Amino acid sequence: MPLAQICDLSCYLPEATLSNEELSHNFTDWARAKVFQKIGIEQRPVAAPGETALDMGLIAGKRLFAQGKCRPDEIDFLLFCTQSPDYFLPTSACILQDKLGLPKSCGALDFNLGCSGYIYGLALCKGLIEAGMCRNVLFITSETYTKYINKQDRMNRPLFGDGASATLIRAVESDSPAPLIGPFVFGTDGSGADLLIVPAGAHRLPSSPETAVEKQDGHGNFRSLDQLYMHGSKIFTFALESVPPMVDALLLRSGKTREQIDTFVFHQANRFMLERLRQQCKLDPTRYFNNIQTRGNTVSSSIPIAMIDAQAEGMLQPGHTVMLVGFGVGLSWAATLVRMPN
Repeated sequence: MPLAQICDLSCYLPEATLSNEELSHNFTDWARAKVFQKIGIEQRPVAAPGETALDMGLIAGKRLFAQGKCRPDEIDFLLFCTQSPDYFLPTSACILQDKLGLPKSCGALDFNLGCSGYIYGLALCKGLIEAGMCRNVLFITSETYTKYINKQDRMNRPLFGDGASATLIRAVESDSPAPLIGPFVFGTDGSGADLLIVPAGAHRLPSSPETAVEKQDGHGNFRSLDQLYMHGSKIFTFALESVPPMVDALLLRSGKTREQIDTFVFHQANRFMLERLRQQCKLDPTRYFNNIQTRGNTVSSSIPIAMIDAQAEGMLQPGHTVMLVGFGVGLSWAATLVRMPN
């Protein structure tokens, strides 16, 4: 029976970066060392003014094909995850189908999900393949959150970076009943939707001169309703309450112990949160990967980019079983196990 398996990964990070030194010029009472100590981020990639999520996803996709595991004409379905689309309509995936030279028989769709989006996307890919609808799925994530952030927002600007990833998931023949992707655990709490939000710009609250007015929030942060708002302390509490039970539930569902997981890759939110979650989940620090220092929080792209970096550092190797854990905007959370190809 065919099983879905991750067969290749690629990514794209914008050339421009925002360093803590540059931030300290904006926020004169913040020393570089203080910023790094608090969030664990030294620099973060930033999309150029005219560079969009579609542009970045296109580069990530081309890089994946250049690695030689799959040709564009072999792709049966394209999934594109972003919360910073080029247009309300058409769907960016349709444009990417054309620009990447994928067949016209290829299905293509966008879905809007943030920090847990990579896990949800893997679930969709697995469903398409193991239901017999597809053999090769191209899954692209791409985010330009920095375009939503006020330059005088001292809480959010140091956290977020921009980036894109491309993942090839294909059908492989296997006699083993053990999945190569899965099982999954999901969670949603829409009552927390306003904890991480861009309030204006769509149809609920269209952009206007009034929504563009920048105001100070009492903590030294400036932003308008057209820009990103995050309630940091409540998001932190949400993560501590939702992630450890999710890790336990996934281990129970899979019949595995912590010691049987080779590598743990969590959504790269910030170093302080990641370390607290590691402690709460009782995970071995030598198998818990963190690349937050030079990437920042790239939202739906953070997990696949971290997987690529973990491979480069030798922490994620062929045949390894890796636990992937996403959590954040929505509120939404998800986790799965993935066995890397030999």
